[in-house]
Amino acid sequence: MKKSKLLLTLFVLFSIQFCFSQFTDVINSNRPGQSMAAFSVGKTVFQTELGFNMREQKYNATDSKVAALESDLALRYGVLLEQLEVMVNLEYLNQKYSDPLGSSQLSGLNTITIGGKYLIYDPEKGYEKKPNLYSWKANHQFNWRQFIPAIGLYGGMNINLGRNKFNRIGTPNETDINLKGIIITQNQFGRYSFLTNIIVNRFPSLRQSLDYVVTLTRGFNSRVSGFFEIQGFKSDFNSDNYLRCGAAYLVRQNIQVDASIGKNFKKDPATVFGGVGISWRFDQNYEDVFLRIPKESKGKDEKAKKDGKDGKDDKKIKNKKKKRLDVIETDNDK
Repeated sequence: MKKSKLLLTLFVLFSIQFCFSQFTDVINSNRPGQSMAAFSVGKTVFQTELGFNMREQKYNATDSKVAALESDLALRYGVLLEQLEVMVNLEYLNQKYSDPLGSSQLSGLNTITIGGKYLIYDPEKGYEKKPNLYSWKANHQFNWRQFIPAIGLYGGMNINLGRNKFNRIGTPNETDINLKGIIITQNQFGRYSFLTNIIVNRFPSLRQSLDYVVTLTRGFNSRVSGFFEIQGFKSDFNSDNYLRCGAAYLVRQNIQVDASIGKNFKKDPATVFGGVGISWRFDQNYEDVFLRIPKESKGKDEKAKKDGKDGKDDKKIKNKKKKRLDVIETDNDK
């Protein structure tokens, strides 16, 4: 317990002088939700995220059912800058379709998506919260800055390897190659993290859609976190909303396992799904990047030294602080 307090104290004191890069001590995975975080993995860091999902859809109008086993793999790598990462997403699908006339089964690599993400704004970069030495209330009042989100942009390309063989009858075919774009915002409210994704997918094609994902994550302790998520799809041929929840467990600093379940809002088709996954990070090549926050008083100190007044001013400030502390201690004794 004492060791943990000491490490926390050192971290807080060190953070006053420096603004850290996006790299964190523990793995930061996009799993188990479907939203994408605004921050990258860090320059030269490689991360892989693998998931296995089961999905079942029932169509009441046609008395048919689709049972699918899905596997998705994300490969992420930080390049050139701390704010930039490239990623490749692969989706493998094993799908069984059955109706009163019979059944059929298909499997194969469905889609490959290649893209990149860039953090365009970080509200904490270059910001230093200065403590108020004379007011406990001012130091503990509500911080409105937490409502300013970090903002990221993602752009990618979908390569449709499934050749539309997984599409239901009556659904328009996809083009072999189409585009995907995401606007990402991320807020941190203490133990809670709030993510929003606005997505333009499969553009331009007859199946292009405007989607969204909203995710709320809470850390319960240093190893366990839970999340609640709503995901929506809107196109000319399909619209639906999914409700998803789950949890993640940090096995080691660079390994995370997760599980989730979910259901859609529509009754036809009625969809239920669940899955498990694992995330792993390789960061042996990473070097810490520190961005020093400029001190406002540096210029004043140099000028004071030239004028020979720095010693007098320092003594005056120290005497004022001492008097103030004496008053506080006297009040506490009363």
